[in-house]
Amino acid sequence: MSGSRKAPSLDFASGPLGADGWTGEPADTTSLDADVHRSTPPSARIQRDADSQSTFSVLSRALPIDFTGEHVELRGWLRLRGVQGTAGLWLRQDGPGGVRRFDTMEGRWLEGTTDFAEHRLSTALDPLARSLTIGAVLSGTGQVWLDDVEVWVDGAPLADAPVVVPPPFGPDVDHAFDDGSGVTITTPTSTQVDHLALLGRVWGFVKYRHPAVTRGTVHWDYELLRALPAVLAATDRHGAEAAIDAWLARLGDPPPREPREVPPEDLVLAPRLGWIDALGPALAKHLGAIHAHRDPSESQYWVRLHPHIRNPQFDAELAYPTEGEVPDPGYRLLAAFRWWNIIEAFSPYRDLIDEDWDAVLTEFTSRTLGAQTREDYARTMLAMVARVNDSHSNLWSATHLRDPIGRAQLPVHVRFIEGRPVVVGYSEEAAGPETGLQIGDVLLAFDGQPIAPCIDGWRELYGASNDWTQLRDIARSITRGEPGPVRVTVARAEAEEVTLTAERIPPTPPQVPDDPPLRRLSDELAYLRLPGAKATDAQTYVEAAFGARVLLIDLREYPAFLVFPLGQHLVSEPLPFVRFTGPDPGNPGAMRWRQTLSLTPKAPRFEGAIAILIDERTQSRAEYTAMAWQTAPGAILVGSPTAGADGDASHVPLPGGQRAMISGKGVFYPDGRPTQRVGLQPDVEVRPTVAGIRAGRDEVLEAAVRATLDRPLTEDEREALRRPSPRY
Repeated sequence: MSGSRKAPSLDFASGPLGADGWTGEPADTTSLDADVHRSTPPSARIQRDADSQSTFSVLSRALPIDFTGEHVELRGWLRLRGVQGTAGLWLRQDGPGGVRRFDTMEGRWLEGTTDFAEHRLSTALDPLARSLTIGAVLSGTGQVWLDDVEVWVDGAPLADAPVVVPPPFGPDVDHAFDDGSGVTITTPTSTQVDHLALLGRVWGFVKYRHPAVTRGTVHWDYELLRALPAVLAATDRHGAEAAIDAWLARLGDPPPREPREVPPEDLVLAPRLGWIDALGPALAKHLGAIHAHRDPSESQYWVRLHPHIRNPQFDAELAYPTEGEVPDPGYRLLAAFRWWNIIEAFSPYRDLIDEDWDAVLTEFTSRTLGAQTREDYARTMLAMVARVNDSHSNLWSATHLRDPIGRAQLPVHVRFIEGRPVVVGYSEEAAGPETGLQIGDVLLAFDGQPIAPCIDGWRELYGASNDWTQLRDIARSITRGEPGPVRVTVARAEAEEVTLTAERIPPTPPQVPDDPPLRRLSDELAYLRLPGAKATDAQTYVEAAFGARVLLIDLREYPAFLVFPLGQHLVSEPLPFVRFTGPDPGNPGAMRWRQTLSLTPKAPRFEGAIAILIDERTQSRAEYTAMAWQTAPGAILVGSPTAGADGDASHVPLPGGQRAMISGKGVFYPDGRPTQRVGLQPDVEVRPTVAGIRAGRDEVLEAAVRATLDRPLTEDEREALRRPSPRY
């Protein structure tokens, strides 16, 4: 739909910031300046000092995208005085799900002192964006003035751009099923299950290919609900396929287009299309045409790639909260179909799933329909999500429903050591020892119920990349139950069993350690922990380690992101450490090789040996950090294989207000060696023992010292390690 538009004025003459168009945040760092300007007064000014709120300030103005074009360009004149940090223009496009694109002057930020000069920022116009926000930013301290702002589209002023009032998105106007799906079946026949599973697969196949769906012109969730009655009524496979084909015909045929070819050397995984050949000729032909003429765009209504990280974003998906009630059967099917198709089309590790993924669809088509309560539904989806074999992939909104269930737990830390659940520390300084449990106790039973036979029954609800990571997560929940006393039977020595009564209490959030990230254990040893570290202090940590023969880096916890700020001080030459893969929305189900990254050396550099401590707690960012710092000269990994779950996580909303995640990018070594599921492999493999835990020893760290200094840890170093936060 086209119309007419009066181009908005982008000057600052209409009043104070916030009154008409332009805004500034934080308010006390932004203002108008009638004395300093380039043309017509006033200009807008950002002024920051060391006491200013936040770490940056912005000027911004939002505009509707009621125009068409390929590229949009922001032009503005900037003046700087004493800027210590970075300053420049920024531009954001918003649409379904929130931010569609965010562009800055990355790589050409401004600093220091300059007179007024014109700067430009150009980017592709997202076809699904509906608003454009422009402005200037100052991160750090100093003053920045902004004046004479213009927006251009395809090389012409905004006033000359073609005017288009975009059509509404389907979910904004289709409300047919707002009050329920109308589906009531909970015990389908095996024939109905097969037909529904086929519908779910076709629905997802079309969702990410047909332009009418990828552009958001139809409410595709509600179209599934519209198709359900006819498919449920079909008495045989031919009738089900005919119903699905008739339903698809209402979409119309996609316009012919040449498919975007991907060089074979870029392709890691190909879409799975063989199932279409087993369909009847009419439906097979229909789906073949939709695939051949699919939408090639990376920015679609139901999925888009993050503009920088490049993992898939599913933030336009609707969660359909149900205020504590179980979603009705139609919405439960929608949950199973949505999850299955997201994995099928966008999981970089689809080929690593243990089970037949097609059989999982059929199984959970039946199981989700049969879930009668909200808890049953959540536990069913927990089990379905866990089938992906990815430690990122859990139903994170419902992990409290994984067995054992309870609102409290014993105030101790538990790990599986030598295959047994062992108390390795206290989560509460006072309450932990008051339980009577001792570090090194092997948990045998709660209230007379042996633990070991229960563990296999709990596994189905714990999504994990491998066995050791699954046991890690079970260990974190193993003492859960209702608040109050519980009889605990433990093995305290080789032939000694002890039964005591301990108190389960509500858990408290873990605290980030407040001790210094870098500690000198001796003249020869420096020890670095990363949870509380800061990127701005990275060089300080390296300098504090100078003179040590060995730097021990502990990655057995989730670290702060210091991969590049600290890593650049560890390497002597730029060596690639990682190669990514990622999904291709323009060819759903395909995974492509993406960029390879390296660390760039920067002085000063730590010259000693480096030992990186790893185990099953080393996951995701910690694994990525270890891969990067492993390229340092002579660096070794010491410990046991890591969690095997890496790649920026992508959030997946599900009906009933549930939330899941997937690993959104594939992470490989530059030579193609995998990290997912197998984890990083240590150069020196060593695992804690029950005897070592009882003796208060960190056997992994001790092995790192022996491997690098060819001597044991001294008592003074051991004591320095214990203060102020002991390791286990």
